[in-house]
Amino acid sequence: MLLSTFDYDLPPELIAQVPLPERDASRMLVVDRGSGRWFDSVFRNLGAELPAGALLVLNDVSVFPARLTGRLEGGGKQVEVLLLRRTDDRSWEALVRPAKSIRAGCRLVFEKGEFAAEVVEESAEGRRRLRFEPGEPELSSLFERYGRTPLPPYIKRPEGTLSADDRERYQTVFASETGAIAAPTAGLHFTPATLDRLGERGFQIEMITHYVGYGTFQPIRCTSIEDHRMERERYRIGEGASAGVNRAKREARPVYAVGTTVVRALESAGRDGGAIVAGAGETDLFIHPPYRFRVVDGLLTNFHLPQSTLLLLTCAFAGQDLVLGAYRHAVNERYRFFSFGDCMLIR
Repeated sequence: MLLSTFDYDLPPELIAQVPLPERDASRMLVVDRGSGRWFDSVFRNLGAELPAGALLVLNDVSVFPARLTGRLEGGGKQVEVLLLRRTDDRSWEALVRPAKSIRAGCRLVFEKGEFAAEVVEESAEGRRRLRFEPGEPELSSLFERYGRTPLPPYIKRPEGTLSADDRERYQTVFASETGAIAAPTAGLHFTPATLDRLGERGFQIEMITHYVGYGTFQPIRCTSIEDHRMERERYRIGEGASAGVNRAKREARPVYAVGTTVVRALESAGRDGGAIVAGAGETDLFIHPPYRFRVVDGLLTNFHLPQSTLLLLTCAFAGQDLVLGAYRHAVNERYRFFSFGDCMLIR
């Protein structure tokens, strides 16, 4: 299947640059797979648009300040580092810039020597394995003190102007498990009051953890989508969440994933019949048409970039024609797109 068929025209001014003043004030496009129709709503109506007895599964991962600025020791050239994945207590896989200047054996210095890293391995596409000094637990404290929140590149911020409000709003209110380089953005719309209201209406809520990494956003560079390979990302599903999902499936209650990362974790842990298994794992599951879903019955998600793995997942769930038609409607109605934007409920 050609990647070019998963495209749509998006005026740049519809890319949300800042969050709304209130998290739950976003618009929500409700897409009904049975009728092939959609209608405009607002996120605060979520409970009214969900089927009775639905189980919502949320991703409780927390974004950490994974972007660092340092210098090459001796040369003085400034370098940018995006931490991707910890490989041991002192080592991280990272994206570095300018990659041509940062070779194996180089030493990077951060914050006037408070900590440093040696480049111990080179990989393609600007990736390096860095070994830091000191190690844990001091290293995590240094990242928290000096690192910056890695907002997506389509959110434009002049260097050094990331506000405390940006950092707070690019985090869900239920974030608790540190380790993601990007937020599970479908969860950004929720407030404590939203969760309380859903509970009062009898909706069950479970938390899992999917550590959002670079693989979620890695561009597809193949003409044919079948040639793309996802990078592995870690996830963890607790015994309580597993039991909750399995009970809902036995009782024929729909399981709604809040975000594409939840979809990938649940489907990776799923078995025929819809049951899932608890535990920690890694997934490189690439969901695209004509994938057959085993666990997820409904999806709350933001609007995604053209020709992205996230858009392909959404098309696999609701059908390519229906999703792209709904996207064209969202563009015509001036919905706000991407991380700080509006959302879509597919049922």
